Amino acid sequence: MIKIGSDNTLKILRSTRIGLFLGDAEGTEILLPNKYVPETYTMDGELKVFCYLDNEQRPIATTLEPLVKRDGFAFLEVMDVGPYGAFLNWGLQKHLLVPFREQKVTMEVGKKYVVRCYLDPDSFRLVASSRIKRFLSNEAPHFKINTPVQLLIYRKTPLGWEAIIENQYSGLLFESDVFQPLSIGERVQGYIKKIRPDNKIDLTLQPIGASMLAPTAELVFERLQANGGFLALHDKTSPDEIQKVLHLSKKAFKKAIGTLYKEKRILIKEDGIYLNKSR
Repeated sequence: MIKIGSDNTLKILRSTRIGLFLGDAEGTEILLPNKYVPETYTMDGELKVFCYLDNEQRPIATTLEPLVKRDGFAFLEVMDVGPYGAFLNWGLQKHLLVPFREQKVTMEVGKKYVVRCYLDPDSFRLVASSRIKRFLSNEAPHFKINTPVQLLIYRKTPLGWEAIIENQYSGLLFESDVFQPLSIGERVQGYIKKIRPDNKIDLTLQPIGASMLAPTAELVFERLQANGGFLALHDKTSPDEIQKVLHLSKKAFKKAIGTLYKEKRILIKEDGIYLNKSR
């Protein structure tokens, strides 16, 4: 079955003046227009294509890669606003509609918003929504503490930053746990810090406990190398300065240089830390 809004691997059935007709195992056919046909292909071979509806609501295939796919989230720019809603640039010729009822705030041309792409069950069209919460699970998450996860930052709150976790859950990065600049729409790696009794998830951008020592030590070592073998950071450096230079808390920084010193990879002096070139 050809899945609208997703990648499909389909068989090349025949070539026509308007493009290639592709099909699935159930006999459903779809057109790949000439402008998307690759330079080389083999009849009866297969092509991986993205399938959606064109301006006349006909199923169509493309070899272009959209910025978001069905049931995914992305940070997209509004290109136009019409009588039915806002139209987003998602990398394809036909823009992605966000109906007015699906706009958490009124969308404006030129601005970008985090949205969910989904198949509308009534119109059978791909549309988007900025009402993010209703697409995220409230069930008990399957993650363990310290599990690395991919995050999409979607909202700033007085407590910190809300993020979409692995396209499925919502979590919070408390301001006190953020030591680097963040912005809405940014994708970053994070870690599960805590799962609360109500299934709410606390996040962090750094591993917790002993597991954080290796990555933070390597981060400091790499920054040291890139800075010519010296960083003017030490025990008396303010937390704000450490955060500005390394995007680490002072506690994490001290643990990292402790690890590097024990491994004899650095020298610690009054004015900062140095690479141990004699090692």
